[in-house]
Amino acid sequence: MTGEVLHWLQALLGSDTPPEDLASRYERLGTARAVAHEVLQERIAQLLTDPLKVTVNGIASVDNSSNLTALERRLAQLDTATAPDDPPAAGPAAVSVITLHARARR
Repeated sequence: MTGEVLHWLQALLGSDTPPEDLASRYERLGTARAVAHEVLQERIAQLLTDPLKVTVNGIASVDNSSNLTALERRLAQLDTATAPDDPPAAGPAAVSVITLHARARR
């Protein structure tokens, strides 16, 4: 994994994600996009294991639904983002040659 890929992943996932964890995932999965997808899916699953909203009347209230929405939005944006290790965009599949002929004069 190159430094550019690591910086892209940390910018997307946050700097608190251990680089060693990202490197091992990159070796296993092969692309930065797959690593980011897996980490975001794990974070979503972790939020869903606990109740999204807990209220203790008069003492405390915890609402993680906005965090879940933000992670789902980030996961959707991942499909349109360009990762540093993405293959270059393909050029035109074919080249067309058009022959121009002079029109007969009247």
